[in-house]
Amino acid sequence: MENYDFIGIGDIVTDAFIKLKEATIENPPNGEAGDGFKKLCMRFGDKIPYEEVTVVPAVGNSINATVAASRLGLKSAVITNIGDDYYGQECLDVLKQEKIGAEFVKINKGKKTNYHYVLTFNAERTILIKHEEYDYSLPASLMGLPAMQEGEPKCVYLSSLGENSLPFHLEIKKYLNEHPNIKVAFQPGTFQMKFGKGKLAGIYKRADLFFCNKEEAQRILEIKEEDIKNLIAGIHALGPKIVSITDGPNGAYASDAKNIWFLPMYPDPKPPINRTGAGDAYSSTFTSAFLVGKSIKEAMMWGPINSMSVVQQTGARAGLLTKEKLEEYLKQAPDFYKPARLSDRQEKI
Repeated sequence: MENYDFIGIGDIVTDAFIKLKEATIENPPNGEAGDGFKKLCMRFGDKIPYEEVTVVPAVGNSINATVAASRLGLKSAVITNIGDDYYGQECLDVLKQEKIGAEFVKINKGKKTNYHYVLTFNAERTILIKHEEYDYSLPASLMGLPAMQEGEPKCVYLSSLGENSLPFHLEIKKYLNEHPNIKVAFQPGTFQMKFGKGKLAGIYKRADLFFCNKEEAQRILEIKEEDIKNLIAGIHALGPKIVSITDGPNGAYASDAKNIWFLPMYPDPKPPINRTGAGDAYSSTFTSAFLVGKSIKEAMMWGPINSMSVVQQTGARAGLLTKEKLEEYLKQAPDFYKPARLSDRQEKI
């Protein structure tokens, strides 16, 4: 067993970015019932021209996070599934290129590798997702390693898995409870949020670090609360020790259950090309900084810099920074780019 600092657990996918040319955005009607989401609209039953397509292999929440950790200097690996097809081999090639351990990658004979379509319009995206039904399990070499022994990973980063992965989460919970020294970062994906906080209670309770955006926090807690302080308190009540909630261009918040800090976004050098992967970049970079001994406030300052870089390029990997480049941006940060502690008496944010 290698002595890994960072092991990402989650589905690996290939993203095909389709840049739309003719589309409109429909806002939800005021005062009417609905899901609150804007609608991407195109002509039905017609031929819709698009500008270009860009195919990006080896992405996905946990994979993006692991690439970020690797580029920041952490020895990293992934636990994931691929099919025995061209796209699976392409993903393996990228992992090798990114210096990510692939010994825990399971090749599923007769199955396809996950392939998603990303419809991009302006700087936003709508993703058509399909997670193949893999037989999820932790690698035997990892399961057989006693707690607190040489080779035990320093951190496990858990994120997006398929709809049939609930039993796998119970296996992960058992493993993590038997290895209490492993730090756990949890960034729930689509189906993990659909499972509900009750079914994943053991994962939430075991999490040392937890990440989501404001809308996801509302979905997880099943409330329409707008006050970030209350959302953070709700997530803490599920068990995570450190909670960070992002609010898009409005900035990011982090809490250790005693203090809450706010940090504005790092300024974009030019308008974003695409926001895919910005959240993964923030979460994984925060986690990586924390693992190398940075404080919560210092880790907060690392995260948005990588997010800023990612949105300047298409795909979730291309803009991820090395530690040296990230530190350059940190030195050039404007004076306002500093975490500020929120007062308990502060009104709604």
